[in-house]
Amino acid sequence: MEQKTIFEQLGGTYSQQGDYLLPNLSLPEAKEYVIGKYGHLRLRYLKQHRPIIYTNLLTSCKLSEHLAEVEKECTERMDSLVKAMAKQEGVTEALKAADQWAWVRRMNNIRNRAEEIVLNEIIYV
Repeated sequence: MEQKTIFEQLGGTYSQQGDYLLPNLSLPEAKEYVIGKYGHLRLRYLKQHRPIIYTNLLTSCKLSEHLAEVEKECTERMDSLVKAMAKQEGVTEALKAADQWAWVRRMNNIRNRAEEIVLNEIIYV
């Protein structure tokens, strides 16, 4: 009577490759995620500064999902911060119509400050 390995008892199978029996392993089907600027920044941060978290997410097949969530969260936070700061500082469509360059300068300043907040609150934690 042939004794089955634990792998075979759990439903695993082998295939013959030359003189060797190799287990038939495959990764689970992964959903496709769109990862933008903030997702890539988070990925780089995890690789460089949080290798254990990066490895855990990678080996559990949750890295792409995590990066997509970070991307979405950062984008939403940026939108809300920019709108709130622009309203608080009086950067309106009227200013845009009256002095376009002043509006551009102020909006760029607001976006830069909002992005700094988002990077420190979400990406680099």
